[in-house]
Amino acid sequence: MSRTRLYRDGKLVLEDFPPADISEHLADPGTMVWLDVCDPRDEDFAMLAEEFGLHALALEDARQPHQRPKIDRYASHCFLSLYAVGTVGADAEPGTADTGEGRVRARRAADSGSSEREIIGPIHSVEISVFVTRQALITIRPHERCGIDDVLRRWDDAPELAAHGVGFLLHGLLDHIVDGHFAAVQELDDRIETLEDMLFDDTGRGAQDVQREAFVLRKALVRLRRVALPMREMVNTLMRRDLHLVPDPLVPYYQDVYDHVLRVAEWTESLRDMVGSVMETNLTVQGNRMNLIMKKVTSWASIVAVPTAVTGFYGQNVPFPGFGSEWGFLVSIAVTVLGAVLLYRGFRKRDWI
Repeated sequence: MSRTRLYRDGKLVLEDFPPADISEHLADPGTMVWLDVCDPRDEDFAMLAEEFGLHALALEDARQPHQRPKIDRYASHCFLSLYAVGTVGADAEPGTADTGEGRVRARRAADSGSSEREIIGPIHSVEISVFVTRQALITIRPHERCGIDDVLRRWDDAPELAAHGVGFLLHGLLDHIVDGHFAAVQELDDRIETLEDMLFDDTGRGAQDVQREAFVLRKALVRLRRVALPMREMVNTLMRRDLHLVPDPLVPYYQDVYDHVLRVAEWTESLRDMVGSVMETNLTVQGNRMNLIMKKVTSWASIVAVPTAVTGFYGQNVPFPGFGSEWGFLVSIAVTVLGAVLLYRGFRKRDWI
């Protein structure tokens, strides 16, 4: 599956033409081509090598999944490995934040013995390989989960920038990916705030759920950090003047993308610290609650010890004052009740019960 666009003199003139016609269109120095290949096959890579003369090592990187985010320079082109990210369910597109409906949910049903659990804040990423030449932008995606329609809308919303060449197309793609990172970290921030509210909610979910969800969120942040931090170096490299990829009129737009990259990186680092604090605070709160429970149990044990002591004393098999008389029985009852009441009032006053 492939999609194509042809720009001539900064204007969109043709869409969805056969990729075999690309070399013919590129013969005109005033043209610019975008080619998107989804779920590429061997013949697609052969076509890319023939039409654009791409380096074999770059094509090999595009074939092999799980590349680290990077930018490689070659004589006639650059190769970028990017990741579109989202915090959505498995069936939704990366690059958008979860609204709550697309969240992966698996509930642990204690009454039925189910082992399913609700997982909050999963990070889904899709690798995108990008080739940038003087007249062409080539994107390679493994499947349709990484939607490209938003990138097309960004291009169509700024037609006046198309006259600045391939840098315009690359900016729209980078802006889409970085905005996806930004939306993901913002969604994770909201979920961490919800998790913080659960810490001191006595009527809410248990400490084990808080600890588990904090652990899941921390893993999500680590995964996001792994793909977001290298974007800082990539965008900075693209703005270098010796690459001649970003003309002067587009520098402010790339600078805006770079600003978002920095914000995502800093935000991700701060959220990792927040999740660590949530996990530590949760353990501290549970320790305090355990101490409170032990204090209450000890207080009640002290109250119960009074009647136990009295009845034990009067249960001796030797004569004692009031032995065998009614008033002795009444005294023992009075001492038991009075001692328990005094202890209860004393513990209650000190908030031990």
